[in-house]
Amino acid sequence: MHSVRDSKTAGKVHLRLLVAVVAAALLLTIAVARNVGPQQAEGSAQLSAQADPVPIALEPLTSRAVFTDEVSFDLTIGLQDGETITMSVAEPGRNVTALVTVQPGARFPWHTHSGPVFVNIMEGELVYVPANDCIERHYPAGTVFVDPGHGNVHTAYNAADVPTIFMATFFEVPAEGPLTITEGVVEPTDCEVVVGVHQR
Repeated sequence: MHSVRDSKTAGKVHLRLLVAVVAAALLLTIAVARNVGPQQAEGSAQLSAQADPVPIALEPLTSRAVFTDEVSFDLTIGLQDGETITMSVAEPGRNVTALVTVQPGARFPWHTHSGPVFVNIMEGELVYVPANDCIERHYPAGTVFVDPGHGNVHTAYNAADVPTIFMATFFEVPAEGPLTITEGVVEPTDCEVVVGVHQR
């Protein structure tokens, strides 16, 4: 038969054990709250909600490299259903290559580039709209096009329900600053661009 003293001792042991378990659970909860962010809790809605992706993400793959040889080239761009643009690039200067991901429904603001840009569509489709004729040109995966830059204003968007991913090589880029020029660009008033409406 257990004595009262044995019961009190057992009660104290149980109480200490309970306090230890609660303290351990509390410490684990604090550690999870501090160390597990949306990216670390990938696939686990119980721990945290996933952040929405950036509408348009540009990831430089190279630094702004300078040609060591004397390089120049002439470009002739016969746009689909449009004019032919000819230009001479006497000094390509710096160039940089970037990976660009455009989420469904995302659209670039009206902009230009300091020099030509070679665009290689890897996944999805990009709809390219120059301001000079407002024609929507569709470039699906496996195609390449050239944006002339040099003040040629345009926009582009992803009309698909999957991300569009493309590789862009920019020429004549400045030593620093943005690759896309929006400052001072006048948005055309006669171009109505509606994302998601295919007009082929």
